[in-house]
Amino acid sequence: MKRSVFFKLAPLALAGLIGGTVLSCTPVKRGEYASGSATIFCDDGFRNILEEEIQVFEYTYPQSSILPFYVSEQEAIDTLLADATQAVIITREFTPEEIKFMKAKYKRIVKQDPIAVDAVALIINKDNPVNSLSMDDIKQIMNGEIKKWSQLAVNDTSDIKIVFDHAGSSTVSYLREKFLPEGKTISEVANAYGQQNNAQVFDVVKTDPSALGVISVSWLGDDLSNAKNIPVNIRYEQYNNENDTVATNLTTEVKILKVSNPTEDNDYSSVAYAPYQAYIYSGEYPLVRKVYFVSSASGSTVMNSFFVFVRGFVGQKIISRTGILPYKMNPRVIQVI
Repeated sequence: MKRSVFFKLAPLALAGLIGGTVLSCTPVKRGEYASGSATIFCDDGFRNILEEEIQVFEYTYPQSSILPFYVSEQEAIDTLLADATQAVIITREFTPEEIKFMKAKYKRIVKQDPIAVDAVALIINKDNPVNSLSMDDIKQIMNGEIKKWSQLAVNDTSDIKIVFDHAGSSTVSYLREKFLPEGKTISEVANAYGQQNNAQVFDVVKTDPSALGVISVSWLGDDLSNAKNIPVNIRYEQYNNENDTVATNLTTEVKILKVSNPTEDNDYSSVAYAPYQAYIYSGEYPLVRKVYFVSSASGSTVMNSFFVFVRGFVGQKIISRTGILPYKMNPRVIQVI
């Protein structure tokens, strides 16, 4: 099994090293896959997705190697703009100005395509009696107006500890843009605590009843976690043959909060929804964002082959196993616990 590694070195400082790891490839015809190696930079929130995509891709095309770097979203964007990698996975499209810059400075043609619709999940300890929040509740929590669990009609006077991965993550950026006034950050809010990655957020919430974790729902799907125990060759066959009606469960190690969004469009309904695929697809779960694969790789490179793979049937089926919504496939039947 090939490795997936997490480097802590600054991405731009690695530009020379990275440039050396992207091997030139023999030109390939349409529909063929290139051999060689390449790097990709990705927010830690999508680590589970990317590692499975890479493992299955490398199994399918053993002459290919993809080396992932897990960094903040802005670091990923800056690294591509510095031509120090040829691919990133981020939650926004490159702007026309960025695309023009890449073409003018490096003669790179930027390709980008949405590959998934992700949900930002709010998780709490299983002993916490809260089951749902409204969008207004979340806004007040993120702004420091609701500070204690007792303000949510709970007999608990402890402070709400907002736990997120780190200040530069795409998840934190999403919540900042969604709920905070311009110029304010979540880390400025009292009792907000950054961790190093999503795994640490999950671990804190499992042990601390007063924690409110912010995490990508792709970290909460049991299907992909269970799949890791199955040999990659069998997983590949399942991704090729499995139909789209297999139930997906989210973890029961923590409580995943439902979210309501009373608006004029839904007759101010107070019904709250969990971040399951069907509710992401319908728009009833409100905390969603697109995930984009952005690549400047030419057509005869291994990275372009990986770009095609992730957007194809098997690549999209892998995403469906994470709990988020693959962009190019219909939602699967889900089991709500």
